[in-house]
Amino acid sequence: MDTKLLVTLAICRLIVAVGLTLDPTELSRLAVRGELSAEAADLEAASVDFGGVRRVEPMAVLRPANAGDVARLVRAAYESAHGFTVSARGHGHSINGQAMTAAGVVLQMSGAAAAVPKPLVSEKFMYADVWGGELWIDVLKSTLEHGLAPKSWTDYLYLSVGGTLSNAGISGQAFNHGPQISNVHELDVVTGKGESVTCSEEQNSELFHAVLGGLGQFGVITRARIALEHAPQRVRWIRVLYSDFQAFTKDQEYLISLHGQPPAQKFDYVEGFVIVDEGLINNWRSSFFSPRNPVKFSSVKSDGGVLYCLEITKNYDQSTADTVDQEIDVLLKKLKFIPSSVFTTDLPYVDFLDRVHKAELKLRSKGLWDVPHPWLNLFVPKSRIDEFDRGVFKGILGNKTSGPILIYPMNKNKWDERTSAVTPEEEVFYLVALLRSAVENGNESQTLKNLQSQNRDILKFCKESGIEMKQYLPHYSTQQEWKEHFGEKWERFQHRKLQFDPKHILSTGQLIFTPSFNAMTASW
Repeated sequence: MDTKLLVTLAICRLIVAVGLTLDPTELSRLAVRGELSAEAADLEAASVDFGGVRRVEPMAVLRPANAGDVARLVRAAYESAHGFTVSARGHGHSINGQAMTAAGVVLQMSGAAAAVPKPLVSEKFMYADVWGGELWIDVLKSTLEHGLAPKSWTDYLYLSVGGTLSNAGISGQAFNHGPQISNVHELDVVTGKGESVTCSEEQNSELFHAVLGGLGQFGVITRARIALEHAPQRVRWIRVLYSDFQAFTKDQEYLISLHGQPPAQKFDYVEGFVIVDEGLINNWRSSFFSPRNPVKFSSVKSDGGVLYCLEITKNYDQSTADTVDQEIDVLLKKLKFIPSSVFTTDLPYVDFLDRVHKAELKLRSKGLWDVPHPWLNLFVPKSRIDEFDRGVFKGILGNKTSGPILIYPMNKNKWDERTSAVTPEEEVFYLVALLRSAVENGNESQTLKNLQSQNRDILKFCKESGIEMKQYLPHYSTQQEWKEHFGEKWERFQHRKLQFDPKHILSTGQLIFTPSFNAMTASW
């Protein structure tokens, strides 16, 4: 279909649905090179996300061909006499409709038109320039051609660069390199005024720090310059079990304290997870060994029906292959895990980084991927993690769950306080990620209703116990709750919003600010 006709159809739908009256000059501002669609299939795809708990249909979807398309769309919204909203969407892995809008256009940044630039890698300066909608798996493939790789990751690589940088981007490397937002040299951003701005530590630094961890509130990331390092060839992947929570956390905290040591004297990745269901221990082990020899809780003397797994890796290549075993042995001797519970495997670096995708393919084959995901991600201060264990892992959750529960510590000094991201005040804090899937299989404990109820109970427990946690991938429905979330950062966050998106056009699905134009306010 002709691009101009698609533009006209999309805008007509916008006019009819919202009651706007756009003049010809406003229409002309949306003359883009990409694909602007109001067709039912495109709207449906943009109206749902990975969380599967909200559905909000936009008026139109734009697949931009370049950063200019993004700027033209946002500028048209900003300069419109009546206004409409714009929400950037990557691979659609938001949980609570954060990338949705009912009163405007969704910018489909991932899978955009073919004209968007491919990753450009500089071996000399060790960086990659990548499109904001690029998936991390494709960034990895491009950098590996040069023997390089980004320093910091998320556990799942089929997420967009702009999406993770708008939150933080964390995984088991964060203790060492910091989150992904600590490994960015430069950004190209389209602000809420439709202005294209290059920003960095030295240039337009206020916008640079605002956008990093800014939940999409200040601009759309169209390019990011990502820091790289030499990519290892292989990974030794080790899992050990604990029945004692304090021994588990003490060992995790010791391992992340080694972040400043030479590579030979530390692990490269430190994570962990909680096992409250006997069925999951063998599911956990299946990626290492055949399930023909199942592990029983009783055989490892679990405390209160709960086990804890420490997951660590050591990267190596041909030049260090002869010493990797010795380095691992030295580190393991200082830990207090159950001696009989050491499980080890060895695999290529890219296979380790892409490990979750393999689990995804298995779930898809069983029809268990496209189900609701009522996830809850919390940053819990180190000083209260024991209390959280007693109240949640050994209390609220019972002995049944329906997905992994990650837990691992991070060093606050690896986070830049100038960014918009919010963490607890303590120098060490834990990510606790309840990554559950709702399945209507007759088991009441795995239903969406029950899991959402558990999430509310966990948040209530933290509030009543005075545990000053912070939500990661936060979701609130009132501005007062957002003020409490940002705490001392709220005033700066609000000022930055006024500076870079004064009409509150961007990322309205976060429910932080209400669009300022009258027609929208009346129907919001």
